[in-house]
Amino acid sequence: MKQPRCLCEICICGRHRCPHKPTKIYGNGQQLRFTTEYGENYPVYSNVSPARSLRPKQEYQGHRGRMEGITTFKSDYLPYDIVQRPFRVPEEYKPKTGEMELRTTYRKDYNTHKIQPVALVRPLEREHTTGGKFDTIPTYQDDYRLWTVQRREPSKVDTYQPPTVKFGNSTTFQDDFAPKELNPRPSFKPPCVAKLSDVPFESATSHRASYIAHPLEPKFVRPKQEYKPSNQPFEGLTTHQKDFKGLPGQLAKSCKPEHTKVGSNAQFTGVTEFQENFQPWLVSLPEVHKTREYVPPSGNMDLNSTTHLDYVKHESSPAVPIRPVSNQRRINAPFQGTTTTKDDFKAWDICQQEITRKQQEIPKPTGKFDDLTTFKSHYIPHQILPAQSFRPVHVVPRSAPFQDETTYRTEYIPKKQSICPATYSSPPGYVYINTDSHGHKFFCQLTPELPESNNNLIPKEVAVVS
Repeated sequence: MKQPRCLCEICICGRHRCPHKPTKIYGNGQQLRFTTEYGENYPVYSNVSPARSLRPKQEYQGHRGRMEGITTFKSDYLPYDIVQRPFRVPEEYKPKTGEMELRTTYRKDYNTHKIQPVALVRPLEREHTTGGKFDTIPTYQDDYRLWTVQRREPSKVDTYQPPTVKFGNSTTFQDDFAPKELNPRPSFKPPCVAKLSDVPFESATSHRASYIAHPLEPKFVRPKQEYKPSNQPFEGLTTHQKDFKGLPGQLAKSCKPEHTKVGSNAQFTGVTEFQENFQPWLVSLPEVHKTREYVPPSGNMDLNSTTHLDYVKHESSPAVPIRPVSNQRRINAPFQGTTTTKDDFKAWDICQQEITRKQQEIPKPTGKFDDLTTFKSHYIPHQILPAQSFRPVHVVPRSAPFQDETTYRTEYIPKKQSICPATYSSPPGYVYINTDSHGHKFFCQLTPELPESNNNLIPKEVAVVS
């Protein structure tokens, strides 16, 4: 016998794996002892109940006594008597007699002092004057002597003559640029005249000269097949109607229970828990606070205020303007609208300069329009020859029969299909030995190769699939 092999090693296709179980610490087949350091140092105590919780249970404890409609505010609050607030009568204002003293604390406490003029710190001027007359000659007058210089005559000839008429002189532009006649520049453009040729148009091309027409073969027409109706009548039955005719049976019964009225029509005369625990009690109505009725005051309302009674009206004069009085002299004489500019510069008539236009070389046509264009007058009609078609004739080429031999057909060698031995529950040629702690199944091989008779077997059930 050979060395045992796992199911993962027997698989050929690579899709079969052993079901892995949880990893174990010891895989020798001995019984495991779950002992740890914590279990050895801290042994288990027997019959020790857990500590009871002193936390109160969250249960609703309802008040079983009768509810009173008295609150803390109602029991502690004592109402007081409301007394009307006394009204303070304002004192009557009495103005003081006499004049108002315009004394202030500054005027009362401040003592005036006499002020002396400030002495100048600048030194006095010392005047050095003599009684005689100062008569001297400056250096410039003593050294400078006037020369007798003759006046130089100008070399420019003055030909200017004042005009006798206002604005009568001609300008520099009028003197230097005399008007000249406009000479039109000759055009070198060739005349637009159609050139007619006397030679007739030749319609012979290289295609027409070299093309040789070939006769067409008759077109192959496939004969149409005649429709032959069937002699048997149409039954109108489909496969479903023919094979599935239905089976006789009873209708399905409803599993819903019947609706029956539960109860009686008699009146209920018992006492409920609500009526027993919650008895009606008398409730006092809340006191309603009544508002006092408004009583308007008697008598008429005095509309006089302190300002109306104590204010003394003073007569005031309008403010005097501080603007100085103007010393303008008014002249009653009429205004003369004549100035030096109006007298010397009189307006003159201005004539607009005519536009210099070029004379038209082509005279305008006169008379009635003949409705003749250049195309109509010069066009010569020619006889139209239809263009010959040079398209090749559509002929179905007759070729040899199709050879369906390909490289795949000639060189392909079919291979024998093999079934993976791991597909079977127990691989053929192997004997099950054991399963280790990791979940691997080990088999021992009996024969060296898988017999040919088992290759075509169909597996009934896949043992392990990843």
